[in-house]
Amino acid sequence: MARRRAAGGTPATVALERAGVPFTSHPYEHDPAAASYGLEAAEQLGLDPDAVLKTLLAEVDGRLVVAVVPVSAKLDLKALAAAVGGKRATMADTAAAERSTGYVVGGISPLGQRTRLPTVVDDSAVERETVWVSGGKRGLDLGIAPQDLVVLTAAVVAPVARR
Repeated sequence: MARRRAAGGTPATVALERAGVPFTSHPYEHDPAAASYGLEAAEQLGLDPDAVLKTLLAEVDGRLVVAVVPVSAKLDLKALAAAVGGKRATMADTAAAERSTGYVVGGISPLGQRTRLPTVVDDSAVERETVWVSGGKRGLDLGIAPQDLVVLTAAVVAPVARR
């Protein structure tokens, strides 16, 4: 059965609406030439880059894992592997990430993914009142309480960002 969504909705916003989780929607004009999707979002929306989170996919011991870290940081692959009880992590192939999540790179949301994957949210996120994540397409971020993000994604919270 195909997912139904409101006009302009994405699987991420549908997931939030179904769960009854409050969120704010922040569209912005995406520049296809932007070097970093996450930093572009922070700049366009006037947000602290430490509060805007990027969703990355890695392969840990042969299985896909989602990592959610501030756009101002890099993903620590060793820490990610340890957070999910693995030994070795590498960044996932772009095509595998898009196929698994149902989103395009630059618009991958940790919410409403096609396949539910183990998820790790960097511990710095839970210190904030609100964080912003991709809304499921380039040019759309969603403001959400970090505790709701952790619950909805069944995430492990661990220090996986490297500054």
